[in-house]
Amino acid sequence: MSRTVYVNGEYLPEEDAKISIFDRSFLMADGVYEVTSVLGGKLLDFDGHLARLERSLTELDMEKPEAFGDLLEIHRKLVELNEIDEGLVYLQVSRGSAGDRDFVFPDPEVVKPTLVLFTQSKPGLTQGGAAVQNGIKVISVEDIRWGRRDIKTTQLLYPSMCKMMAKQAGADDVFLVEDGKVTEGSSNNAYIVKDGKIITRHLSNDILHGITRAAVLRFAREAQMEVEERAFTVEEAQNADEAFITSASTFVFPVVEVDGAKLGDGTPGPVAARLREIYLDESLKTAI
Repeated sequence: MSRTVYVNGEYLPEEDAKISIFDRSFLMADGVYEVTSVLGGKLLDFDGHLARLERSLTELDMEKPEAFGDLLEIHRKLVELNEIDEGLVYLQVSRGSAGDRDFVFPDPEVVKPTLVLFTQSKPGLTQGGAAVQNGIKVISVEDIRWGRRDIKTTQLLYPSMCKMMAKQAGADDVFLVEDGKVTEGSSNNAYIVKDGKIITRHLSNDILHGITRAAVLRFAREAQMEVEERAFTVEEAQNADEAFITSASTFVFPVVEVDGAKLGDGTPGPVAARLREIYLDESLKTAI
């Protein structure tokens, strides 16, 4: 059955959805995106994703799409039309198409942004499958991305390459490393736990300001867990009691191995398990 997608004001069957070959998202990766999780047919952390989208647009001097004020309604309608119980809503805004290729930004008074949304059904998203039960393995990879990782752009070639590096090494993901310190994962924020303390890199242009990250850290502090926001090394990660990653599509996934070194007894740790439980419980209370 074909999905219904949204393209510039229209709800269309996916096979009928089209944008120009001159769209700057296609030619220049000149676009930003957000992914919002759906559980029980409701959107998690929607306000946080909307605020980050607005920030990304501002940082790139990109106009808001005309339908910006209707994004909640559009998300909800797509969830309903596609009968999504557990899954994701992907949203992308680009600078649009000026009808030809040019490095210079088009005049925003003439060229309007392109807005695209679609859903992905992900049954079992709450349970998390084998990744939650057994944990994931990561390898360390040099972080050679551009310097504004805090902007959620569609420049995802290197993260895709990192996923493939991990797969080829028999692992599940990577910890990206810059100047000897872990920045984040390929598409997630990274954490270690040592002596009960949760350690994760501080916010800066070096990492994405994760919406799930913010919620998980808030819930951790409310649960009287100790949190330290600082960079950590791969060696620290290998010697940690446990580790985990967070993102909108994984919530909290435990990490059980870093560059071949098992953490603890090589099984998911209690802090990651508890944080996943708290995040799901609390986020569902405010889902819309």
